Amino acid sequence: MARGLILLSSPTSLSANTLLSSFSKNPSTSFKLSPFSHLLHLQKPSSVSSPCCFTVCSSSSPSSQQCSIDMAKYRQVFSRRMDMAGIKPHHRIALGVSGGPDSIALCVLTAGWKTAGANSVGTDSSGFIDGLLAIIVDHGLRAESKDEANIVRNRVSQMGIRCEIANCDWPSGKPKQGHLQKAARDMRYQVFHDVCAKHQIGVLFIAHHADDQAELFILRLSRNSGVLGLAGTPFTSQIFPMHTHSYCEVPANGGVLLVRPLLEFSKEDMYKICRGGTEEWVEDPTNQNQLFTRNRIRRELNHLSSSFKSELQRVISACRKTRAYVDHVCHSLIHQAVVIKDLGYAVIDLQILCPSKIEDIYLLKFLSLVLQFVSQRQRQIRGSALKLLMDYLRTIQCKNCITAAGCYLCPDPGSKGSRVLVCCSVDIALPLKMEFSETCSFRQHEYHVANELEKIIEDEKSNSNHLVLDASDVHFLDANPESVLDEAKRLNIISEPTFNSILVLQKQETNRFRSKVGAISDLASKHEVENATSSGNSLQPGQCCYFMDRFMLTWKLNDKMDRDVLSDLVDYGMDLSGEARNFCCTSCVVGRDQVLEVRHMIESDWLYLAELSRYSPLENSANGNTKMMEKTASYLHYASVSAKKALVLLKSIPVAARRSLPVLINQQGKLICIPSVNFKHCPCLMVHVEYKPKIPLGGGHSSSRIPDGSGCSNCGKPLQPTMKLSTQFIDRSFLV
Repeated sequence: MARGLILLSSPTSLSANTLLSSFSKNPSTSFKLSPFSHLLHLQKPSSVSSPCCFTVCSSSSPSSQQCSIDMAKYRQVFSRRMDMAGIKPHHRIALGVSGGPDSIALCVLTAGWKTAGANSVGTDSSGFIDGLLAIIVDHGLRAESKDEANIVRNRVSQMGIRCEIANCDWPSGKPKQGHLQKAARDMRYQVFHDVCAKHQIGVLFIAHHADDQAELFILRLSRNSGVLGLAGTPFTSQIFPMHTHSYCEVPANGGVLLVRPLLEFSKEDMYKICRGGTEEWVEDPTNQNQLFTRNRIRRELNHLSSSFKSELQRVISACRKTRAYVDHVCHSLIHQAVVIKDLGYAVIDLQILCPSKIEDIYLLKFLSLVLQFVSQRQRQIRGSALKLLMDYLRTIQCKNCITAAGCYLCPDPGSKGSRVLVCCSVDIALPLKMEFSETCSFRQHEYHVANELEKIIEDEKSNSNHLVLDASDVHFLDANPESVLDEAKRLNIISEPTFNSILVLQKQETNRFRSKVGAISDLASKHEVENATSSGNSLQPGQCCYFMDRFMLTWKLNDKMDRDVLSDLVDYGMDLSGEARNFCCTSCVVGRDQVLEVRHMIESDWLYLAELSRYSPLENSANGNTKMMEKTASYLHYASVSAKKALVLLKSIPVAARRSLPVLINQQGKLICIPSVNFKHCPCLMVHVEYKPKIPLGGGHSSSRIPDGSGCSNCGKPLQPTMKLSTQFIDRSFLV
C-alpha cells in the first residue's frame, strides 16, 4: 500500500468543510474519514509532490467529462478474454486489489461481467456479488498501511465486491532495503494463494496490462534475458503454495490459476475504465520515485511516441508466440523422455531425448522444467547452471556426476550412460526445508474447486485447438539474448528509430544494474539464510510435516497393532502376545511421549539396518542375556525383520535417490523409521508418508495467447495472434 492520503480537488481552492460537505452530497465519493482524518491533506493537482501520501482521484474530474468513454467496448473485450480462458460468471474468483487505477479497473470490469448477460450471478444476503472476493494485502511495512487498506476496502465494498484484508506475517523480521521489493512480491503472492485456498477459490485475477509488459521487456532486456524472458508474463499461469497449512490441500495439487485479463489494455485504458465506471482510485506518489527501476523505465516510455509503443508490443507478441511454441515442444519431450519415480527423482532417457541433436532453446527449457520439478523451486532454473548441465548431457554423456541448481545428476546404474538420474541434492549449504501444520489428513479430498479448475483449463485448451503453429512462423528460435533486437529489426517488426530507442533504454538500465548487483546479491543471500534457519525439525505425534516440498509425513503410536502387522509377525515366527506385546509397545526406542525428528537418509542408516537385520534372538539367549534383554527381544526381533525387508527395497533404489528420503530419528539420534521402505522399530508405530510435490512437472498450466483480431490500445492496430500448437504427437525432424 502507498503512504498516507491526499485528496485531489479541482484547481480551485477548497476548505476542509467544503470538501467534507461535497463528499456527503456525492455518494460515489463518500467514505468515513474520522478514524484517520489526521492523514488528510488538500492540494492542487499541480502541487502533488509528497513522497509519503496516497492520492485519491475522483472519476468526476473535468477531463473525464470532456470525452465519451465507450465502456461497452471494454466490457466486450473483457468478456472475450474470459471465454478464451474458459472462465464463466458462476466460477468463484478472487481479485488482487491495491486500490490503484489498474486494480479498480479490474474490479469494474469483473463485477460488470459477473452481473450482466444470460449467465449472470446475483448477490448474497449482504448485497455482495456471489463468488467474487477482493484481496487487499497489507504488508505491514509502515504504520499507516492498516488505515490505507481500510480506505480501499470501503471503496471496493461500495462496488458490491466482498473484501478481505490479509496481513503479512514476517517470522524472520521485515525485509531490509535492497531485498524489499522482491520479498514483498513473494509474500503478496503467498498471501493470495493462502486466502484463495482458505475460501476454496481456484482462480485469481491480477491487473497487469500492456504497459507493464513493455516495462518488463526493457527491464529483462537490461538483465540479458533471452526470448523466453522477453515474452513477459503469460495470460494464464499457476501459482503454488510456498508454505503449508492444513487447508492447502483444497486444489488437488495446491495450485491457483492466475489470470491477467487486462494485458491488451494500456495504462490510459485503466483510467478510462475507472472514469467510465464512476469509481475512485488512489495514486501512489512513490510510483514517481526514480530510485526504483520500474519507475525510471515507465517515465522514459511515457516520453516516447505511439509508434514506438506499437512496435514494442509487436516484439513482445512475437516473443510470446516463440515461448508458446517452445513450451509445447518441451512438454512433448518431457512426455517422451522423462519418467518420474514416486520416491522423488526423475529418469531421463538420453537415447530418446538425443540432446546433441536438440537446439539450445529447447534443451535449456527442458532442463529448466525438469530441475524445477525435482528441486521444487518456485521459479524455473536459469543462467549458467543450465548451460553447465546442457554441456554435461551433450559432451560428457553422463559418465560422471554433477551437482547444480539444487539437483544431483548421475548415470542410472546399469544403463551404461544411456539414462541419467535427476535427484534432489542434499549436499547444500542451507538447511533442509520443512514445514508443519497441526492437523493433517491424507485422504484424497474431492473438492469442487479442484474439479472446477481442471474444467477451466480443459476449456481453455479446447478453445485453442483450432490454432496450429508451424515452426516456420516462429521467430527468434536461433536468436541469443544479444541478437533478439537485431532479428526483430531484420524482420521489420521494429523500425530503426525504435531499435535505437530500445538500445538506449537497455544501456541505461544495464549500467545501473551492474553497479548494484553485488550489494543486492549479498543482502538476498543473507535473507535466504535467515529464512532457511528459522524452521526446526522436531515432529510431534499427529503433527503433519512437509519435507523438502515433496513428502507429506505424519506419525503416531497406536495401542493396538493392525492385522497386516500381526500377519507379518506370524509369517516370521514372532510371538507378540500378552506381556511381551505390551512391553514392546511401551518400552521400545520410540517411547510413549517421544518427539521424533526428521532428516534425510545418510550412509550410516544403511549400515545400521544391515547390522540390525543380523540380530538373532536365539543367539542372544544362548549368550546369557539378562531378563530385561529377554523382554526386549520381542521388539528387537520385529525391528530386525523390518530391517531385512527394508534392505531388499533399498537395494532397488539408486544410491543418489536414497539420500533425499525422509527418516525419523529420536532425540538421541537413533534411527526409528524409514517410511518410504516400511522400516520401523515398533509395530505400534504408525507412520504415513506420501510423495506429493507442490509444483507439478512442467511448472503448471500456462498460456501466452493473444485473442484473434484484438487491437493494441496504444495504436489501434491489430496484434499478431499468438497461436497455440496442436496437441498431435511432436514431429522431431525440426529439432535436428
